[in-house]
Amino acid sequence: MTFNPASFAVQVAALLIILAAVHKPLGIYLARVFERTTSSRPERLFYRLAGVDVGTEQTWPVYLRSVLAFSAVSILAVFGLQRLQGVLPGSRSLPGVDPWVAMNTAISFVTNTNWQTYVPEATVGIFVQMTLLAVQNFLSAAVGIVVAVALIRGIARTRTQRLGNFWVDLARTSFRVLLPLTFVAALVMVLGGVVQNFWSTEVTNQATGVSQLIPGGPVASQEAIKILGTNGGGYFNANSAHPFENPNALISLFEVFLILLIPSALPYAYGRMVGDQKQGYTVAAVMGTLWLASTALTGWAVAAGQGTATAAAGGLGEGFEQRFGAAPSAIFAATTTLTSTGAVNVAHDSLPPLAGGVAMVNMMLGEVAPGGTGSGLYGLLILSIISVFIAGLMVGRTPEYLGKKIGPTEMKLAAMYILVTPTLVLALSGITVLLPDIMANAPATGAHQFSEVLYAFTSGANNNGSAFGGITTSGPYLSTMLGIGMLLGRFLPIVLVLALAGSLARQGKVPASAGTVPTHGPLFGSLLLGVTVIMTALSYFPALALGPLAEGLLK
Repeated sequence: MTFNPASFAVQVAALLIILAAVHKPLGIYLARVFERTTSSRPERLFYRLAGVDVGTEQTWPVYLRSVLAFSAVSILAVFGLQRLQGVLPGSRSLPGVDPWVAMNTAISFVTNTNWQTYVPEATVGIFVQMTLLAVQNFLSAAVGIVVAVALIRGIARTRTQRLGNFWVDLARTSFRVLLPLTFVAALVMVLGGVVQNFWSTEVTNQATGVSQLIPGGPVASQEAIKILGTNGGGYFNANSAHPFENPNALISLFEVFLILLIPSALPYAYGRMVGDQKQGYTVAAVMGTLWLASTALTGWAVAAGQGTATAAAGGLGEGFEQRFGAAPSAIFAATTTLTSTGAVNVAHDSLPPLAGGVAMVNMMLGEVAPGGTGSGLYGLLILSIISVFIAGLMVGRTPEYLGKKIGPTEMKLAAMYILVTPTLVLALSGITVLLPDIMANAPATGAHQFSEVLYAFTSGANNNGSAFGGITTSGPYLSTMLGIGMLLGRFLPIVLVLALAGSLARQGKVPASAGTVPTHGPLFGSLLLGVTVIMTALSYFPALALGPLAEGLLK
């Protein structure tokens, strides 16, 4: 398979132009969703059923308890109903899901990771797909957005302990943002050939004449929110490489656009909500620069095709999307790992080693380019606070961010946020590689075996969900360890983000002076870009040197 540089460049340019065109209008709409006080009829019904007082705002501990309680109940519900699948309607005569798989899946979908330790078409029926997994695709995406909104309010508000109401924010995100956008996206996908039915389809291989009965289902509706909400769990095991999920090159590019849509528009909403649009433009520029650089690097690594495994296979081919070519697969792989999506239209285990290493680095960056729905924005805002602290040290002044002093409390919270994911990834990977029986689940040898383990825990702790498919993770040990990584990787950062939001909201505004470090423009954007990359390099470089770098540089 050849790599077409012209096709690669045209598709990247098209994505940038379209995303730039919708950046402002969607950003304005997102800001209005969270600034307005009126409620729609579906929202009022939800409030009555849930007993929510719309006029009551929450302090950060109460907001956090709401997030954790909602997520805990969701995990228990998804786990329990998977186990009861055999007696539920729409099961396609499939039994209850294995307890280890059910546990891992429940944690995975509630944390927006969507790691799949199972073959969907052979494990779960339409009921589980529609009423459990698809619903969590909406709710987990909404949770990420509302946490980002709470942090924005903490930055924008002064001398208050109130950050909004989690239940109101959740309802508005679901009813006003995710549902309408998903409806439009699903219609486009159906028109583009994505399957939407409730029956199986007989497919005949034209080359061999062999017929195969493939389970159908409401694929387009689930595919739309899977992609739009940066979730990533496929209706089929082949994920977005399956022709029922991704039938042609146009839909493939449309899916990449959907992945980037909300995360790339949130910076504009941020600038509008804090009353300084330059802040939003700076954040968006850093996100865009990282995405463009990483996508170009992935394209180069795929085109170069270094590595002994690629050479032994005779070049690119196995694991790549044969219908579209290598260039769209490189764009998809970069985008899905730069966000918390994890959907794949190329087997990441089949990427040339250096391209697989770039995919890992994308996740190790904290998925902030532009990241997941909400999580990418609040991750980059944390890095902005660290950057302004460093800048303050350089000029000998107490650092301030949009009029808020960054003191010891704020820096401790930001530092702990930065350390959570690397600690989880490196500790869990280190423990696992010391267990020979567990390492047998990664049948590769040498550097690539380590890469498979490192990729798995990087993906789990960063709530991405993609994998080097050579590793088997459905056993008790890896299901549990990955579940721990997904849980802590999702909720420990949320705890720290909301605590930081509460700390900032309690402060008053400090007037800007001649010594105030501007937090917008090319200079601060370059600093933020450097801090983001250096944090990753310092934390993960030794592990990368033992895995994809060693493998990719072998001749």
